[in-house]
Amino acid sequence: MSIFADENSSVVVVGGPAGVTAAKRMAEFCHLAGRELYVKAFVFPPDAGKTADLNVGNKIISVPIFKTLKEATDNTDVNTVLVFVAPSRATQAAMDALDNPQIKVISMITEGVPEKDAKLLIKRSKETGKIMNGPSAIGVMSAGKCRIGVVGGEYNNLILSKLYRPGSFGVLTKSGGLSNEIMWIISQFADGITTAIGIGGDAYPCSDFVTYLDMFENDPETKAVVIVGEMGGNLEEDAAEWYAAKKRRIKLIGVIAGFCQEKLPAGMKFGHAGAKEGKHGEGSARGKADALKKAGAIVPETFGGLGPAIKKVYEELKAAGEVEEKPVLTADQLPKLPQKVEHFVEQGEMLVEPLIKSTIADDRGEEPMYGGYPASELIDAGYDIPHVIGLLWTKKLISQKEAEVVRRIIMLSADHGPCVSGAFATIMAACAGIGLSQAVAAGLIMIGPRFGGAVTDAGKYFDHGYKKFNDDIPGFLGWMKKNVGPVPGIGHRVKSVKNPDKRVKSLIAHVKEAGIETPRLDFALRVEEVTTAKKGNLILNVDGCMAAILTDMGFPNASLNGFFILARTIGLIGHWGDQKRNGGRLIRIFNYLVNYAVPGRKKVPPLDK
Repeated sequence: MSIFADENSSVVVVGGPAGVTAAKRMAEFCHLAGRELYVKAFVFPPDAGKTADLNVGNKIISVPIFKTLKEATDNTDVNTVLVFVAPSRATQAAMDALDNPQIKVISMITEGVPEKDAKLLIKRSKETGKIMNGPSAIGVMSAGKCRIGVVGGEYNNLILSKLYRPGSFGVLTKSGGLSNEIMWIISQFADGITTAIGIGGDAYPCSDFVTYLDMFENDPETKAVVIVGEMGGNLEEDAAEWYAAKKRRIKLIGVIAGFCQEKLPAGMKFGHAGAKEGKHGEGSARGKADALKKAGAIVPETFGGLGPAIKKVYEELKAAGEVEEKPVLTADQLPKLPQKVEHFVEQGEMLVEPLIKSTIADDRGEEPMYGGYPASELIDAGYDIPHVIGLLWTKKLISQKEAEVVRRIIMLSADHGPCVSGAFATIMAACAGIGLSQAVAAGLIMIGPRFGGAVTDAGKYFDHGYKKFNDDIPGFLGWMKKNVGPVPGIGHRVKSVKNPDKRVKSLIAHVKEAGIETPRLDFALRVEEVTTAKKGNLILNVDGCMAAILTDMGFPNASLNGFFILARTIGLIGHWGDQKRNGGRLIRIFNYLVNYAVPGRKKVPPLDK
């Protein structure tokens, strides 16, 4: 058997990410012991309504997350609570569990619970008659049946400690780390444990050794109990008094840590809040050991003598016919913990067909690399955002001259006022209370063939015209009229030969002065000479100018509209912030801006049934 944590335990974990991590360790134990997952719920208000995924072997089980413990007990059959929250909330969480009629057992792993709160929990647990383990308790391990908390360590240690099946020894400790050590020692010198309990090392634990010794005494499968005590408090003395009170069925082995205290000033604290000898010697390690010896317990002289003492008791139990040899399985005979695909890939044992391929960026090292260049080294070398754009969009490190062109294009295209479709969509969203990312996305959705889309198409057709027609501008215009329509990048609603677009003039002047070769721009300017002769506003607009220059610089056609998206995002963010600062109100279009071309009022005819 096992005591209070067994095959009937059904656990709810009160806690967030740390609680989920603990539950994953419990799920690993389920895999080893061949048990169904007994973690049935979580309580974590920020994630209420969601689920947490736990792996039992290669099965993924989604466990519901509730806002309150009452919701968890109303919707599941949980009877055990693991408290895994911060000290400021742990006491209330434990109180909720103690007051919930469906909960029978509470284990609190939380450290740092104020002593006054611990005393309140002790009082309440006695009033309710429930088992309250902790605070600062690593948990409970019932071999082959149930693991509450992270007691037992990692998966391989569970196997080495033979925790996949029950043994014959109980374990009581204050120290979580020593719990794992003692379970391993018992598995090497005897047949393993029934139940191991870490009660916590605080000055005021909510349970004591005697409570659990009574349970072990009444468990026929537990033949002996190992107590690991330490200086401070009187739990070990109480255990000795219990053991001496009458003849006990179980054999008791005790070891006390802290004899070094005799060489140090009285009153020093060691690790645990409760590991502190009184100034007058009360609660000393030697006094505890002597009390256990006097009560008839087996107390090795040193910690190193614990293993042989356990073995001697085990051999005596076998000789008396009280225990039989239990099977010991090798790691090959036990279920292995499934490894993630990444493990086998890293070991070179598996080839996985990639889902996607990236040829521009790599984030697997200490920092992202763009086109093979570490980001921080680019910064330290004086490179700027346009160079990063070049690396990520063309896979080459553009020159400083080209970077300056990119910088100017972004600055000249950052915004075009509040009335264009993208900005207006963002403003409407902002005034409707929509958040930044969604409002900007609304504006970006407007970018297409009529708003900004001319950049990509202009690049495409200027490149085609340069390659196929070169100096035959009339031939290019005739081909466009027949196959496409108006030339993208040519024409402006407001600007004209007499009222030129200063952005276009500025870009052209810069690239010419910088000595950048621009054959497609030159072709576009020759097209402009012909089109403006027909109509003054058929000028090369900023979209067409950007497209020709960027194509000449080697940017792929598919990326050209990206410059408009990137630049215009700056302006859209600005418009969103502008409306927020000014308290922009919900926008409704005025009636006089709508042509209501609908029939006049009609009489509704009877419905034909």
